[in-house]
Amino acid sequence: MRGFHGVFDHERRDGQDFVVDAELEVSTAAAAASDDLTQTVDYGELAQRLAAVVAGEPVNLLETLAARLADACLADPQVRAATVTVHKPQAPIPLAFGDVAVTIRRERR
Repeated sequence: MRGFHGVFDHERRDGQDFVVDAELEVSTAAAAASDDLTQTVDYGELAQRLAAVVAGEPVNLLETLAARLADACLADPQVRAATVTVHKPQAPIPLAFGDVAVTIRRERR
């Protein structure tokens, strides 16, 4: 997903790709018993919400972006908790690296 997050002007101007992993804690009993999508999280819809957050208002820190993404997950009443990892594979670091990532976990209050 393309976003314009970071502390440097060129990150906000040029943007870069971000990869988001979202692990959700949900009760699957009703959905499994009914085989009905309305009884669980619509993952396609959630992916669109997460993409909108990444493409949305720029922030300086991955931590802030991860928190916003977790909030988007928890907006679904089926989600009890969410663990979100934001990967920034093209982070402006002058050394060889495979990935930069931040992982947070948030629970429904």
